[in-house]
Amino acid sequence: MKKYFLLATAILTMGYFSSCGGSTKSDSAASEPVKEVQLGNYTFPQDADGWITIFDGKTFKGWRGYNRSDMPEAWVIEDGAIKITGSGAGEAGAHNGGDIIFDHKFKNFEFELEWKVDKEANSGIFYLAQEIEGQPIYISAPEYQILDNENHADALLGEDGNRMSGSLYDMIPAKPQNAKPYGEWNKAKILSAKGTIVHFQNDQKVLEYHLWTPQWKELLDKSKFSEDAWPLAYDLLLNCGGENREGYIGLQDHGDNVWFRNIRIKIRD
Repeated sequence: MKKYFLLATAILTMGYFSSCGGSTKSDSAASEPVKEVQLGNYTFPQDADGWITIFDGKTFKGWRGYNRSDMPEAWVIEDGAIKITGSGAGEAGAHNGGDIIFDHKFKNFEFELEWKVDKEANSGIFYLAQEIEGQPIYISAPEYQILDNENHADALLGEDGNRMSGSLYDMIPAKPQNAKPYGEWNKAKILSAKGTIVHFQNDQKVLEYHLWTPQWKELLDKSKFSEDAWPLAYDLLLNCGGENREGYIGLQDHGDNVWFRNIRIKIRD
């Protein structure tokens, strides 16, 4: 009897530690895809928690250039990540680059990815973006700033650090500012819930604001997108998301080497 009792105790103990994190199985493996969901012209895997993986690490399925039907050649897949191969000529300097979007509009969502930059690199994540012919993506979309804070000059511009990584570009600074240095992976998350927008950086909430409110108008009035400085951008951003209050998610080509991976979204009601 003693021998059987010891065996049973050992089995129960192993089960306890497994349920408390003793297992070596990763969190991502624990949430394996349970179904496929249709977004645009393609299907994508969705796990049991509702997260939809919109980049498979191998192909550009579902992605295309902003205001074009194909992918710009400067965007490549490297070691399971989307990479923009920098031109060194700024955001408008690359003939084979340009911003990209995921070809489906989202309204209320949680979106997250990991990003890494080269030294002195700049990029961004756009959301609720519209496609305006002949115009850049950023005149219609709020931007989650991505930056090498220590070495890029943009970190010193704007006000109170509102051009540093995780910030609502040129409007609200990310605080606390917890970005990791260039060459290291950071995690970005954006929550959009009926006009409430929250930015997270490396699993910390760094800012919150509210679209289509007096607060939003005040932010625009004080930014580079003010009505006096840029009337078209002001009107588009003031009514961000258009009539349906939805839009594209985009990644910025600012002329620098930047990597993105583990890109996924959870659609909210």
